[in-house]
Amino acid sequence: MKRRINNILFAVGVISVVIMLVTFDVSWQTLWDSLLRAGYWLPAMLVLWVVLYALNTVTWWTLLREGGPCPVGFLRLYKITITGFALNAATPVGLLGGEPYKIMEMTPHVGVQRATSSVLLFAMMHVFAHFWYWVTAIVLYLLFLPLGPGMGVLLTIASLFCAAGIYLFLKGYKNGMAVRGIRWLGHIPGLRKWAQRLSEERAEDLQKIDRQIAELHSQSRRTFYTAFFLEYFGRMMHSLEIMFMLLLFGAPWSWMTYVQSVLILAFTSLFANLLGFIPLQLGGREGGFAMSTSQLGLTGEIGLFISIICRVRELFFTSLGLLLMKVK
Repeated sequence: MKRRINNILFAVGVISVVIMLVTFDVSWQTLWDSLLRAGYWLPAMLVLWVVLYALNTVTWWTLLREGGPCPVGFLRLYKITITGFALNAATPVGLLGGEPYKIMEMTPHVGVQRATSSVLLFAMMHVFAHFWYWVTAIVLYLLFLPLGPGMGVLLTIASLFCAAGIYLFLKGYKNGMAVRGIRWLGHIPGLRKWAQRLSEERAEDLQKIDRQIAELHSQSRRTFYTAFFLEYFGRMMHSLEIMFMLLLFGAPWSWMTYVQSVLILAFTSLFANLLGFIPLQLGGREGGFAMSTSQLGLTGEIGLFISIICRVRELFFTSLGLLLMKVK
């Protein structure tokens, strides 16, 4: 059963990568010129993501250890983490690919209940930190850039969205989200019967998972804030990828260049996540980069270059993660 699911997820991921390659609306000459222009900064970006995935792994390892000793080595967790993110990027609605895979891989080692709670806690922390990253970007915009009427409306909507998201996650940490999550899945066509059967057969396990989630926030504050800091710090480090590319176009090494990088990535990630049902967010990421760079007064050439290099990096790690599925 596990092998069959592994093969299905692998096939879906490969198909998504192939679709991305054939629909990449950039000429080979433009792609090659962009890679040449990136030069040694491209390996630097890949190394940056090696570090970012390591931070994600440490977060997951921290949450796993809260429930007891972790019998899985760090390198194996690191491998599963990269594959999980690859499946999230390649499958529609993201978390329907990577998180089940991680639970499936960890169940033989720590049991289904602990595997599910740790993966769910990591996914919650990852998204929770992202909301705070968007809040940081809003504050930076208000502090350093002029605010026009149109941007004021946009920032107001974004602020309300972030406030609602943070509120829902705090409630989730207080009361748990496993039972509610299964109920939510029951509203998706095709998953209704499966969700109903799971909620009936695993009702006690789901309630235990919710108790573990609530205990992390109420009793294990050190673990909670350590995991949050790691994920939030990772989001801020991710902005360096954009900064590297701005430096290629003559931007100075300065605090404002980094602020611009945060704003570009925050707006783009918000726009792309709204299109999360599309594998690899085809078109959403590129459109987000184009709009965010133009809003900051940068040229369309910079937006195109950033989108191409980020797509190349994403394809590289998505392909690597899929290949690691077949490495034991």
